[in-house]
Amino acid sequence: MRPRRLVVLGDALLDRDIEGAAGRLCPDAPAPVLTETAAVDRPGGAALAAVLAAGFGYDVTLVAAFAADEAGERLHGLLDAAGVEVCALPLAGATPEKIRLRADGYVLLRLDRGGDGGVGPLAGGDLPAAAWDALRRAAAVLVSDYGRGMARLAPLRAAVAAQDGTPVVWDPHPHGAVAVPGARLATPNEAEVARLAGPAAAQGRLGAVAGAAAALRESWRCGSVAVTLGADGALLCHGGATPLVVPPPSGPAPAMVDTCGAGDCFAAAATAALADGALVSEAVQEAVCRATHFVAAGGVGTVRLSGSGPARWPAHAGVAADDVVAAVRGRGGTVVATGGCFDLVHAGHVATLETARRFGDCLVVCLNSDASVAALKGPGRPVVPAADRARLLQALECVDAVVVFDETTPHAVLRRLRPDVWVKGGDYFDGPADAPALPEAELVRSWGGQTVVVPYLAGRSTTAMITAVARRRTRLAERKGSA
Repeated sequence: MRPRRLVVLGDALLDRDIEGAAGRLCPDAPAPVLTETAAVDRPGGAALAAVLAAGFGYDVTLVAAFAADEAGERLHGLLDAAGVEVCALPLAGATPEKIRLRADGYVLLRLDRGGDGGVGPLAGGDLPAAAWDALRRAAAVLVSDYGRGMARLAPLRAAVAAQDGTPVVWDPHPHGAVAVPGARLATPNEAEVARLAGPAAAQGRLGAVAGAAAALRESWRCGSVAVTLGADGALLCHGGATPLVVPPPSGPAPAMVDTCGAGDCFAAAATAALADGALVSEAVQEAVCRATHFVAAGGVGTVRLSGSGPARWPAHAGVAADDVVAAVRGRGGTVVATGGCFDLVHAGHVATLETARRFGDCLVVCLNSDASVAALKGPGRPVVPAADRARLLQALECVDAVVVFDETTPHAVLRRLRPDVWVKGGDYFDGPADAPALPEAELVRSWGGQTVVVPYLAGRSTTAMITAVARRRTRLAERKGSA
């Protein structure tokens, strides 16, 4: 099945991070001297939103203005490496660049260049035929406004307004254009909605945000407004008197947070979800999860384009297992892992997980996917889908990360994570003395790891629980039949 096509329209930028060491001050000014050690170029603005959408597994067309300069050519090359189709409009001026000077992960200074010319004259006064063709094939449209003129372009606004029935997401900018009436969703952040709608009279943070969102929704005549609240998730105003607050998924917060690009990730994820037929509330929940993971994994610093096609971004939120393992190993800690289906998480599972966590400095749960559980347990299993099982496990204080695998054994994911301790729960010591060792034990031992078994909590079993429920339903049905 071909991926659905998303169209992103807006202002494309070239972002550059210059990394370095700042160990001394300038002799003629109270400013640090940055010794450059590395430089990374990335698509920015609407171009970043397009790259992220492509990484979610969609065909993406970006309609944006490009200058015929070195930065414009570099931006084209990065988008091509990400698998994004480009429909270029003329840019009357230099390609806008945002350059961040960073030391030890912190931004010292941002330097902006170009972007002062605006969109050039269009041939025939209309969007190119390729842009119209992409819009006709679009399952959803994202307008990524960075206040540089694209969203004010009359032909672009007419093309967006002509999207009858196609979901349109408008990611606004305080100095940009108002949304085209009829947009399905607008996605300002907290500061943007206050500037766009004006100060709200309600007291308290949520009241003020909800009031501003409702005012913006009414003035822009859009279906819904989702205000991103940073680490607190998002607030959705969708017509009713009571807003919907979507919190971020639970999990340990990263030690250092670079939120650059989180808004683009949120807007791209919401657009992708709407393209797949999600309700607006469902799309906002998916967007919060995607953006949370994006920030936790390192934000825009994780965007690496090498020409091999788009990077695939994880479908579910939570701190990535590889990042947790790398961080623990970096400080000399012990990595513990365990695995299983964890269908209908119960007290026995929790006891095993809490015990496993005591053996080291982090616990990674290797979780069988839905297909893997079905292959192991048979038809009708799992009862709970993998996304929900992963979320429940990640919510436990003793679990640091969850990784889902499709195979019937965890061997492949174990080779990747190489835990120091592999923990299994079960009754392995109740069998004969010559019973075979755990199937993972030899693999874990190959890199110097240790396998241990912890006993199950007596009387707790997912299969027993399911069987008991089935018997109870059968007895109730028999009683109703005989009544």
